[in-house]
Amino acid sequence: MIYREAGQYKTSYEADQQLFPILQDRIFVLLLLGFAFFVVPALASEYLFRAILVPFLILALAAIGLNILVGYCGQVSLGTGGFMAVGAYAAYNLVVRVPDLNLIVIFLLSGLVAMVVGVLFGLPSLRIKGFYLAVATLAAQFFLDWAFARIGWFTNYSSSGSVTAPPLKTFGISIDSPVEKYLFVLAFVCVFALIARNLTRGAIGRSWMAMRDMDVAAEVIGIRPLYAKVTAFAVSSFFVGVAGALWAFVYLGAWEPLAFDVNRSFQLLFMVIIGGLGSILGSFLGAAFIVILPLMLNQLPGWLGIDMSTALISHLEIMIFGSLIVFFLIAEPHGLARLWAIGKEKLRLWPFPH
Repeated sequence: MIYREAGQYKTSYEADQQLFPILQDRIFVLLLLGFAFFVVPALASEYLFRAILVPFLILALAAIGLNILVGYCGQVSLGTGGFMAVGAYAAYNLVVRVPDLNLIVIFLLSGLVAMVVGVLFGLPSLRIKGFYLAVATLAAQFFLDWAFARIGWFTNYSSSGSVTAPPLKTFGISIDSPVEKYLFVLAFVCVFALIARNLTRGAIGRSWMAMRDMDVAAEVIGIRPLYAKVTAFAVSSFFVGVAGALWAFVYLGAWEPLAFDVNRSFQLLFMVIIGGLGSILGSFLGAAFIVILPLMLNQLPGWLGIDMSTALISHLEIMIFGSLIVFFLIAEPHGLARLWAIGKEKLRLWPFPH
């Protein structure tokens, strides 16, 4: 009975509505944050920051945004890569045209621009849903790819079509080293994850879940579909836009429209499905699965001493990765977050079997 809840009584509404009402959860989260902010920067290598930790955190933020729309509100979207591109190019144009703005303000404003675009492309959700909405958002993805590739104003009329982010600096502090970039992104992700968690626990989150479970019944009991769906698209696009700006400025440094193509949209959708729909934790677990597993599969032949060509390793990586995705979805359709919940249930009763 490691994970005991017995004896943890609540004597007020505030205590009962805590973000982490169980003591063990609070201790675990505090230890995890302490490890992420203090231990990892002291021990991790430069490769770990650049290749794993920074992309994992940014993609987890984008997956949280998509999970709000798909997992909590039930609106299927295949245009997430395009909304990330909106955030990236909005941040770039703000830097170029308003150079005195603070970097954090630029990222937040780029999220607002992505939010406006997301709401515009989310309006069809008021009339269509399911696969039809997926096709509409996929069309948005292709339109945004075309716009950023063909309209020179977005790239400041760059001849090559690619743009380069300026050196990162906020409040007079330069963000150059991998550790500084990691801590900068980690602070963003922690704040946004906290916001998302509170939103999904509140009245607006309950309206999203009501629309997801049965939209007709939700409308009958007084929930407005216009408000619920548009706010879901707005909040989701805001998160994704900020993630796109971070991905472009902090991780890539230089990019072109292909960095945010439809493959990015499918990658984020797989993160949400594998991690668990309707779960903030699932967004992190899905991002870790998608980011870390291909790197491990790529290095596995070298660890085992097996001599393989680079092309064969690449093909085997795709095959094994796809097979593992199918296996996980068959073994636990509700995602990795459900496996975590089952593990907590087992710890409540351990060492007893039932």
